Amino acid sequence: MKAIEIRNKYLNYFKKKGHSVIPSAPLIPENDPSVLFTTAGMQPLVPYLLGQKHPEGTRLTNYQKCVRTNDIEEVGDNRHLTYFEMLGNWSLGDYFKEESIPMSYEFLTKELGISPEKISVTCFAGDKDCPRDTVSAEAWKKVGIPEERIYFYGKDNNWWIAGEEGPCGPDTEMFYDTGKPACSDKCDPSCDCGKYVEIWNNVFMEYFKDKDGYRKLEKKNVDTGLGLERMAMLLQGKETPFDTELFKPIMDKLEELQKQDYIESRRVVAEHLRSSMMIISDGGRPSNLDRGYVLRRLIRRMIRHLNKLQIELTYLPTLIDINVENLKEMYPELEKNKEIIKNVMIEEKEKFVKTLTNGEREFEKEIKRMQEKGTTKIAGEVVFKLYDTYGFPPEVTKELAIEHGYTVDLKEFDELFKKHQEKSKQGSEQKFKGGLADQNEKTIAYHTATHLLNAALKQVIGKDAHQRGSNITVDRMRFDFNCDHKLTDEEKKKIEDLVNEWIKQGLPVTKQEMKKEEAIKSGAECMFIEKYPDIVTVYSIGEVSKELCGGPHVSNTKELGTFKIKKEESSSSGIRRIKAILI
Repeated sequence: MKAIEIRNKYLNYFKKKGHSVIPSAPLIPENDPSVLFTTAGMQPLVPYLLGQKHPEGTRLTNYQKCVRTNDIEEVGDNRHLTYFEMLGNWSLGDYFKEESIPMSYEFLTKELGISPEKISVTCFAGDKDCPRDTVSAEAWKKVGIPEERIYFYGKDNNWWIAGEEGPCGPDTEMFYDTGKPACSDKCDPSCDCGKYVEIWNNVFMEYFKDKDGYRKLEKKNVDTGLGLERMAMLLQGKETPFDTELFKPIMDKLEELQKQDYIESRRVVAEHLRSSMMIISDGGRPSNLDRGYVLRRLIRRMIRHLNKLQIELTYLPTLIDINVENLKEMYPELEKNKEIIKNVMIEEKEKFVKTLTNGEREFEKEIKRMQEKGTTKIAGEVVFKLYDTYGFPPEVTKELAIEHGYTVDLKEFDELFKKHQEKSKQGSEQKFKGGLADQNEKTIAYHTATHLLNAALKQVIGKDAHQRGSNITVDRMRFDFNCDHKLTDEEKKKIEDLVNEWIKQGLPVTKQEMKKEEAIKSGAECMFIEKYPDIVTVYSIGEVSKELCGGPHVSNTKELGTFKIKKEESSSSGIRRIKAILI
């Protein structure tokens, strides 16, 4: 069964069960400062999981494009992906465990045709914060899962929370038995030997965790997630996602073009190409900061592995064309944005070629220093510096060293690189700290202020100035917008004065639900209009601003304080960035 068939079966099944099909949110979060990319289907729905009414009702389903960045360096093995698609269904205070579990079981066994004997499940074992989840266990028994295939684990395995604070709760997970032999008598779904593969996770979100501990949410929610690539791989009887139709055309072309045969490098190129194309299509651009840096890493790592395969970089547009053709049915936006994708990736490729040239120049300097010292082994510290400072691949350093008759201390490099990875991972996790529900008075105020800033930019810069991204913390707001010049001091003062005048006026912030077409006709602005559902929420600030947005916002601008621009700078080509505070 092809991936798109699985997706369509999923959406149609839950539609029949009374769920509204909502669009995938963009990969670049519009209102969530806690992460670089959309990492899960529930992420854009947090306000509704916390009690806000969703315009499409209490039962929702969708496919969600996701990017997770913690395992970039692991891509190349048989399972890691940075971009993936998550299928999900949600109950917002509607049904709970007793209805959720039978639906999941029916979809797996009836719609996908998975043998019930292949399914094992896990439930929460209970602790001081939450009792043992016997309700889920009984629901599984009722649909036909025998007691010996129901396992109980603690918070490490069967509890879900995004970050350190936020909505959370026990979950029940479904595992597919691949038929591989058990690694031991104690082999069970908690084992990572490969016999059991997790295929679905139903989170029963009934708690909220903050610094004081756990408290019950007013409404019980269900949040589920099923990984499409993994399910396609299992149903097709493939060993890896790279063997499915999602990757096969590009993998075959790489094998045809390569002069050196490295399966890991083909996987890196195929995966990073797809991930980069999806991010660029949703508005991402390479840079040295945050998500732009992640995109830059993906593209440059892909180029390094094209070089390893000895594939000419002139083939990059051809590879993009193959991916667009293969994936356009699932992601029509790729075809729409094909030329943009090509331009961005080719420009980044050319920059990286220059980086490689600069790295070689630094390498030559190091060789001269070694000749003066009379040493023949390049220190790992030097290899790491070339990698970290100049983006120079360690394998290229090693190849050049051999050509010059030198050896490389790769052990020292590996140690430094592991420390670097750990710091990067901690940094990525820090972006997630505070959870997806990091919505307090300060962040809500900053979010409202972005609407005023957007309106002010249109008056000062021109009506074609539009938001291109934002990032909010409790300490400041960051706002990206399209503009072809650096703002003058006079322009910045005009923007500040306008925002503060609107704040001083005490303008009411109102909310309306309406059809998307009506919202656009009324003059409401938004990013990624095609990604919004048919019924949308429109926030108006007096007569000053009208935008499609999920919220939340203050009720009156007088709650905001004083707006102050701290910095204005370039974010990427044609995009400027304002950093501002409320005092």
